[in-house]
Amino acid sequence: MARKRRSSLRPVKASKGDAPQQQVKSNCYEGERLDNLLLQLNKSIESAKLSRGELPEKIWIKQQFAVGVNDVTRVLERMYQLEKEYQSNQEQDNSSRRKAPLVPLQAVILASDCNPRWLTKHIPTLASSRQVPVILVKDNKKGSLRLGQLVKLKTALAIGIKAKGSGINETVDEILGGTTSTEHIPGIGQQLHA
Repeated sequence: MARKRRSSLRPVKASKGDAPQQQVKSNCYEGERLDNLLLQLNKSIESAKLSRGELPEKIWIKQQFAVGVNDVTRVLERMYQLEKEYQSNQEQDNSSRRKAPLVPLQAVILASDCNPRWLTKHIPTLASSRQVPVILVKDNKKGSLRLGQLVKLKTALAIGIKAKGSGINETVDEILGGTTSTEHIPGIGQQLHA
């Protein structure tokens, strides 16, 4: 019997004439560097919690972060829609479509050592297309546990930091080297720096 070839399952190699893929801006943190990153973030989260008022902690965390792969993906996908709506200057009231106004992400923190890998494989590419930097966390199969501690959960594979102009955003801005990811969205980048 002759074997059937499954060409659709084989990876396609890029030829020399193809355009290069867009580079994903990411930083990988592990070891002592990871400890320093998480310590900085933890300090800024604790200091920002003092100004939360009477809000319950879970609601406050939800306002500051997009927690989980699904939530991060959802916000990243809607960021393009937000930019498009701003540029077209629609006069319709779109607030009826969403429960809360969308806040763009400043950065995404991603556990790079998750298993299976395909759970988070799409996030760096999606974030790159929205010009959102990705911070990869690698800690010998414990990255998701360490990220979960930041947001008071057992585990978290992905955490998106919402650009709200808080102390957390200032810390992330320092970590990333002084560039805010929302500068490319007209109006929003100006609100944060005003």
